[in-house]
Amino acid sequence: MKLTVILMGILLIMTLKHFKLREFNCSATGENYMNPLFLERLDILRERVGFPFVITSGYRSPKHPEEIHKDVPGQHTIGVAVDIKVENGVQRYKLVKHALEMGFTGIGIAKTFVHIDDRNSVPVIWTY
Repeated sequence: MKLTVILMGILLIMTLKHFKLREFNCSATGENYMNPLFLERLDILRERVGFPFVITSGYRSPKHPEEIHKDVPGQHTIGVAVDIKVENGVQRYKLVKHALEMGFTGIGIAKTFVHIDDRNSVPVIWTY
């Protein structure tokens, strides 16, 4: 998919091989303010792991039910986080392995999904 975005006054034209922008829309509001550079890195991650991604959560509006109660909005609200459905331990392992190799800085591991983000703080890994 060809994506044209203006980021910080700079026109970016990029092509995502594996995603459509709407896959990242907020489930509560339909908004989508995903960071294009994050999406580009995610596209590379998808290529490296070798299996299709089902995005269960991408951009989240600060009005999203998961965010509204938080004192500090999460990484989803700034467009640098996704939750990716996993079906088994092999997929979970590949996602975590390649995300770490690529320098993603936030990784949350659950039974049915893996959270990947590009936070601007100390790198962290957690479980749900």
